[in-house]
Amino acid sequence: MVVSCPNTLQRNNTMDKNTLKTSFGKWISPINMKKLSKQVDILKQDYYTKKLTTESFLKIMLFAQLHETESLHAISDALLDEEFQKAVGFDSISASQLSRKNNELDPTVLSTIFLDLVSQIHTHHNQSKSLIPLKIIDSTTLPLNLTNYKWATFRKTKAGVKLHLRLVFMGKDNVYPDKAIMTTADEHDRNQLEVLVDDKEAMYVFDRGYVDYERFDRMTDDGYFFVSRLKKNAVTRDMYSFKLPEDSTVISDKMVLIGTYQNRAEHYFRLIEVEDTKGNQLRLITNRFDLSADEISDIYRSRWAIELFFKWLKQHVEIKHFYGMTETALQNQIYLALITYCLHVLVRLKANSDKPLLRISRWLKAALWKPSYIWLRRFESKAKT
Repeated sequence: MVVSCPNTLQRNNTMDKNTLKTSFGKWISPINMKKLSKQVDILKQDYYTKKLTTESFLKIMLFAQLHETESLHAISDALLDEEFQKAVGFDSISASQLSRKNNELDPTVLSTIFLDLVSQIHTHHNQSKSLIPLKIIDSTTLPLNLTNYKWATFRKTKAGVKLHLRLVFMGKDNVYPDKAIMTTADEHDRNQLEVLVDDKEAMYVFDRGYVDYERFDRMTDDGYFFVSRLKKNAVTRDMYSFKLPEDSTVISDKMVLIGTYQNRAEHYFRLIEVEDTKGNQLRLITNRFDLSADEISDIYRSRWAIELFFKWLKQHVEIKHFYGMTETALQNQIYLALITYCLHVLVRLKANSDKPLLRISRWLKAALWKPSYIWLRRFESKAKT
């Protein structure tokens, strides 16, 4: 009698599971399709649908995000691929049907999927990390054609929407979004600060566009910690100067009152002056007095990660060309882009890989309809080199 060793059995079982799914199927497997189905039923999203169900639409649009497909007609043409047909359950769909679904699908459906994926990423980090996460807040404007998007007008000749985002920073090349809000481009950043600040187990980082003395006081009273850049013309009154170590890169470290008699903060804050890489002097304000000035400076420098994240979104998923002209259509497409990013992050975490997300995406596209073990084996071979 031949007895297989436990390692061989485990490897064969893993192979069987992975053989059942294509790489595309494995990639989207973190999405809870049963939960999606229940929500779709509750919201009656597929009530009159015979062909293009919400699940099929999700798969098609994630394929489009992955390939940065610029139009619904191009997405429709992609269904000439027989493997793609097997994945979605039919052999053709028109651009008009895709458009109708995109305009009618309640954005709550996709936002729920996004938040579920974020929760999975959180869980993974909570198992391996003990540090308080940094949460970076910023926004980016997505320009639109004024003729087609009059509801998003913010200047006489321009239209646009603004994506307000909170990004969790767990280290270099280890970031992910965990909250997103879309508004018209004329919405001021600081109006969203109260919505984006809701976790006392985090340190918030934001730029001078969010400066609001009254809100700084309220955040301090409520137990939220932050560091922000202060505007150049902000009035401050020095109360105490802290001594800096000889090897510090910080210019000065003081306890101050901020604002004028008419508009001022009630609490004492800490003002740290530093130089950026170009030699420009920056003034940073924080309510953390327990960290060194250099630590505060390093925390603020991490804000650059959100600029890189916005750049990644605009270059490697499809949010430059919108598939619809309604607010609902834009919200859905933005959530699909964020879902795509989160799926890449989960793949990297589960593979315990340090490879860039762009490379992970390229490997996926190269092995999209092949058995998933071929794609996963790529991670293993690269991990050994």
